[in-house]
Amino acid sequence: MTPQERVRAAFAQLALAERPEAWITLRDLSSVLTEAAALEARLADGESLPLAGKLLAVKDNVDVAGLPTTAGCPSYAYQPAVSAPAVQRLVDAGAIVLGKTNLDQFATGLVGTRSPYGAVRDARDPSLVSGGSSSGSAVVVALGIADLAIGTDTAGSGRVPAAFQQIVGVKPTYGLVPADGVVPACRSFDCVTIFARTLDEARQAIGIMSDPVVPAAAPLAAPPRPVVAVPSSLPALSDSYAEAFEQAVKSLEATGAVIRTIRLDPFLAAARLLYEGGFVAERYAAVGAFIDTAPDGVDPTVGAIIGKARDIPAHVLVSDTERLAELRREAMAEWGDADALLLPTAPFHPSIAAVEADPIGVNAQLGTYTNFCNLFGLSAVAVPAPGVGVQVVARGFADAVAADIAALIVGEPGLPLLVVGAHLAGQPLNHQLTSVGARLRGAVRTASEYRLYALPSGKPGLVRVPSGGASIVGEVWDMPPAALGPFLVALPSPMALGKVRLDDGTSVTGFLCEQAGLADAPDITGHGGWLAYLESR
Repeated sequence: MTPQERVRAAFAQLALAERPEAWITLRDLSSVLTEAAALEARLADGESLPLAGKLLAVKDNVDVAGLPTTAGCPSYAYQPAVSAPAVQRLVDAGAIVLGKTNLDQFATGLVGTRSPYGAVRDARDPSLVSGGSSSGSAVVVALGIADLAIGTDTAGSGRVPAAFQQIVGVKPTYGLVPADGVVPACRSFDCVTIFARTLDEARQAIGIMSDPVVPAAAPLAAPPRPVVAVPSSLPALSDSYAEAFEQAVKSLEATGAVIRTIRLDPFLAAARLLYEGGFVAERYAAVGAFIDTAPDGVDPTVGAIIGKARDIPAHVLVSDTERLAELRREAMAEWGDADALLLPTAPFHPSIAAVEADPIGVNAQLGTYTNFCNLFGLSAVAVPAPGVGVQVVARGFADAVAADIAALIVGEPGLPLLVVGAHLAGQPLNHQLTSVGARLRGAVRTASEYRLYALPSGKPGLVRVPSGGASIVGEVWDMPPAALGPFLVALPSPMALGKVRLDDGTSVTGFLCEQAGLADAPDITGHGGWLAYLESR
């Protein structure tokens, strides 16, 4: 679709979806079409826009220039002069903002019902909650109206809605995506997140949104056989979710992952600190003075939670901070050398009626497996699995590890890379692929458009020729996206990466050689491939 066609399709879906409560502010069709037309003109001029035509929804506690920010409370509304950096970076890459989405007021909740703009209903079953607090953002992606949606996550608000709506939710390491232009919930723990229907789309968007603050030692990919910890017991999990989670673990193990069982007790104890201890005082620090004025439109449950935090003594916060450090040490010792932790995202999917009957209790249970994540400075990716939403939790700045293991769960391959020589399985440089988590997809042949040379370096050089070419044997490996850039930078001359046509008509990225590197290099095309040439010597 062209950007304008995509916009028209989205507005048509809006009319069919019957979820008006998902939006707080929706831009009119004519203004969005005007922006789409301008985008098409930029593309026609040759501008590179990786998100060209992608439609973006933004949670209404995140600023978008020209649209009011309400944080789910009409009397709190203000008009931002500039967009939050996370929004602006996506727009600069070609995304088009559709509007601002509904949320649990002041991002306080995991249910999606705490809003004067209405309870946001599940995309498939209107009797069920959507999950919160990023309720509207998740639902409009699940319904196909938006391609991407920005959320926030303090206690699980970027993951629980993803689980309930069976989409992808990426919660980066705290500080990786700037939180400027975001109405704070708990400033020390707030993360800006992204929702998408596929993991590839979510990874691309989060990469664009992020600051270049990843430590040099941070892993760029999961290892070929990642060690994944799973809990020895799963409190509060419904029977159906427990069965589905067990199957998800078995499916991940079938991909080659090593499963290790750990005690979850210190993680769960830390999770309870977020709302049952001193840390909730940060919510009062964020908007408590406003709540104290008793303005119109404050949700009673939200008002009670934030108002109660006013009277928490400072010594409680200090004590809980010390306790959190102890729990983190205990939890990381339990974690050991595992690459990631696999958990259910939520223990069950409640109905709106159940939340109305027990708004505090049900909400608290939904954070069982998510609340601790930001307290411990971890990263997480929530993905759908049959019958349950699961999350892959990794260490801080090991975001790529979480995403790679999540890709194993959802079956999304990495970026295909064609190798024809020293990086083939069993060859001297193959470790450069396996050490960053690349996985062999299979043997292939190029189209009959290439010639192969034995370079003085002891490696082959593949060159596309206008005529007289042949089909060359190679392998395609799935590369983690984050690992491909550094791999390219490290390539010695005359090697390069470029598009290579295969004999089935498709094209993949592969190793090629510059013509300048062929001086005195014998043509070995007749052998049909590098391994056959080595055997002939």
